[in-house]
Amino acid sequence: MNIIIQATLRNLENTRNILSFLSNEQLSAASIPPYYSSVGSHIRHILDFYDCILVESVALDLTSRKRNMDVETNCKIALNYYKVVIEKIKALEGTDLNRIVYVTDDLGLGKTEIKYTFSGLLAQATSHTIHHYAIISYIFEGLDIKVLNDSFGYNPTTPKSKSIN
Repeated sequence: MNIIIQATLRNLENTRNILSFLSNEQLSAASIPPYYSSVGSHIRHILDFYDCILVESVALDLTSRKRNMDVETNCKIALNYYKVVIEKIKALEGTDLNRIVYVTDDLGLGKTEIKYTFSGLLAQATSHTIHHYAIISYIFEGLDIKVLNDSFGYNPTTPKSKSIN
């Protein structure tokens, strides 16, 4: 299996793990400052990002994601969405990941089109997911929920302190 697909699938296992132990109340709790976002809002955002890029098109628009709010509040619905995304990622095996795609995004100054290889976009999505896991980790801390493992929310290239294995 392609290493980018493998890494993506392994990274997203954290989403399945989160959804397997959280209650709907914990998923949707938006009480932690400074942003008052919920674990569910980050899970939805992660899955929306993948869902948006996992279509058969050379033109991908990151500004037109699904944003199904039920994913933010219901672990079962979120887990079903996760499974759909995972199947789409697995279906990438054997496809040309170096194909060119044109991605529309808004970087703060209005929409712009960016030329990527699909593998580059998939790698960006994985890194983006890790970033959101770090935010989820802060939310867990505020909700007094035990973090899944010591490396949750850390990019693999982040230097580890002696207390993180």
